[in-house]
Amino acid sequence: MNGNDLQNLREKWDKRHADVDKRPTPAEVLERNLHLLPAQGLALDLACGLGGNALTLARHGLDVVAWDISPVAIQRLNACAAEEGLTNLTGEVRDVEQSSPPHNHFDLIIVSYYLERALIPDLVDALRSGGLIYYQTFIQAAVSATGPQNPAFRLADNELLNLFSSLQLRYYREENRLGNLDQGTRDVAMLVAQKP
Repeated sequence: MNGNDLQNLREKWDKRHADVDKRPTPAEVLERNLHLLPAQGLALDLACGLGGNALTLARHGLDVVAWDISPVAIQRLNACAAEEGLTNLTGEVRDVEQSSPPHNHFDLIIVSYYLERALIPDLVDALRSGGLIYYQTFIQAAVSATGPQNPAFRLADNELLNLFSSLQLRYYREENRLGNLDQGTRDVAMLVAQKP
């Protein structure tokens, strides 16, 4: 990505995050699986946006680093963490596609609504043994128009399972277009997996 593309991407996400009035909330995969969190450790919220996941992890006692390309998102996250007295959370402006997480460094990594397939091996490598990955993003077999329209930014059927096949599965949900489409969690795949 060249400098102009990076700047345009930052501006796009800065505008989107600046226009949000509500407090950030965690991804459903995290809310459903809070009971799997380690009692302590270092967590990464990758492409964190306004940081609903990071705030939740910090409230549960983990030390959290949150990365996003948007300075506006990180400024708002750091302000929210300071307001809540969460000294165990640090937000950093970082282009995750240009700077991979360090090897064998995190006890938990969470990614929601961000998909860069080429980064998946780096995420697995960044987990310590026994570390967990929480992942939630859009699928191609969508029920609604929510999310990106470009199919390259959506997962194929069971693709998330394949992307993290080297890890031990702890939780998976992908309802697709099965059954009553007015109920359930649609449009996304959710996974929690553990590094052996």
